[in-house]
Amino acid sequence: MIYRKYSTTGVSSEKEKLTIEYTPLVYNIVQRMAIKFPSHIDLDDLMSSGIIGLMDAIDKFQPEKGVKFPTYAEARIRGAILDELRAMDWVPRSVRQKAKKIEVAYSKLESKLDRPAKDEEIAQFMNMTLDEFYEMLNLTKGISLFSVDQLDQQNGSINKDKSLYSYIVEFHKETPFSLFQLKEIKEKIQETLERLPEKERMVASLYYYDELTMKEIGEILGISESRVSQLHSKIILRLRSKLWKILDFTQNDDS
Repeated sequence: MIYRKYSTTGVSSEKEKLTIEYTPLVYNIVQRMAIKFPSHIDLDDLMSSGIIGLMDAIDKFQPEKGVKFPTYAEARIRGAILDELRAMDWVPRSVRQKAKKIEVAYSKLESKLDRPAKDEEIAQFMNMTLDEFYEMLNLTKGISLFSVDQLDQQNGSINKDKSLYSYIVEFHKETPFSLFQLKEIKEKIQETLERLPEKERMVASLYYYDELTMKEIGEILGISESRVSQLHSKIILRLRSKLWKILDFTQNDDS
């Protein structure tokens, strides 16, 4: 493998070969992530950030830890892209506020019903029509599962220079509390996914496990790509409404 040559010799030409070899990985990650981005986001900028993440992965990869390079590289690439997006501040505060309102509605209503809430029930709970709910839902398609700003605010400060990857590293430090919290998060995600309505559960499986695009999922399920995106947004907001409680994020946060 080219990586072994580079890790042994440190020759820059070998690093260039590695970068070229794994550039398609960066492209695939950008294309999959781009489905959730607004149209004004420049994918070339994200490709550049992804390449930087790939080169960083090449420099810092430690094969003796037993992790495959593509797995490690993907995490670094995604982290670099997300950091670039965060620097752009591409999700407006108004959209984050709308997402928070939907999260709170899911949290309160599903706790009361002890089952996933239907769209009509959420719309009624939020005192809006079903069309208004769908319109609000469509605006939140760029919301991610975790927000770095919220992670900062949990600690009582905002550090704009801190990378998303550093939070992931800190979160996975093997302290008794972090291991317990990680176990609780995994259980909550599994429980939430298992209780999703059938179509949302299929979207989650096809998107995250089979790694299909939303267009491909739409063709399989016989629905439009925009409808798949809408279902994906609901999955993310349902999960966020459960996970923020575990991580002690306040429900009235405006970020």
